[in-house]
Amino acid sequence: MSDSTASWILAAQCPSLLGTVDVVTRFLKESRCYITEQHSFDDRISGRFFIRTEFRPEAEDFDAEAFQSDFAERAAEFDMTFELTRPGTRLPVVIMVSKADHCLNDLLYRYRTGQLPIDIRAVVSNHPDLEPLAAWHNIPYHHLPITPETKAEQEAQVWEVIEKSGAELVILARYMQVLSSAMCTRLSGRAINIHHSLLPGFKGAKPYHQAYDKGVKLVGATAHYINDDLDEGPIITQGVAPVSHTDYPEDLVAKGRDVECLTLARAVALHVERRVFLHARRTVVFDR
Repeated sequence: MSDSTASWILAAQCPSLLGTVDVVTRFLKESRCYITEQHSFDDRISGRFFIRTEFRPEAEDFDAEAFQSDFAERAAEFDMTFELTRPGTRLPVVIMVSKADHCLNDLLYRYRTGQLPIDIRAVVSNHPDLEPLAAWHNIPYHHLPITPETKAEQEAQVWEVIEKSGAELVILARYMQVLSSAMCTRLSGRAINIHHSLLPGFKGAKPYHQAYDKGVKLVGATAHYINDDLDEGPIITQGVAPVSHTDYPEDLVAKGRDVECLTLARAVALHVERRVFLHARRTVVFDR
């Protein structure tokens, strides 16, 4: 994961207009801020412009509030919306899991070692199995069982945990429940899910076994924002690993788990570093 803690991040988007890059770079120069990284993209189909800039203030008395207020006046001319992120920001998150522990374990390791700039406030699960793992990391664990009859009540409890924890991002690290339409709406743009990217070819139980039966040559995973279409939300990142006829179903499962961990961690890093812009049903992603 890249270390962006030394720089401020300015992420913005607006209609495609002449001077969109200039309004950002000129303001930063006038504010005595040195640009350390910059990405921009103009979508000629939608007429939408996206820009992400990392910068380092030259002045020791840099005033973030004054910076935002002054830039807002310039940005208004372009109908530009923007977000300023401080150096060292650790995004508060809640992780949701079921019984599979590989993605949770990977996220906890990266969190513990500082590889991911996140602050895990709680783990929520519909099973009790992974509580010892969360406890070892001193993270609150909420076992909230669910049945078709109690789904609304359980989701209300989940939402209470999210609200009380102050989480700005929810990570579905192999949470094997379908969220309701209401919950998807509440979490729009702030919940990331991971699934094997063998979909839609191998739906249902044991997808890797189905893939083995078909003799696939690649296994993979997709990390995406959730929406009301099951596993079809805006994609953030994808990963693949080659397999061959020498790999048995258990080998595909093992390789798939590794790809899921890496793909999810990468998606979370891209999100917290403000490298992802939601753009209708798609995303604009400024990778490292």
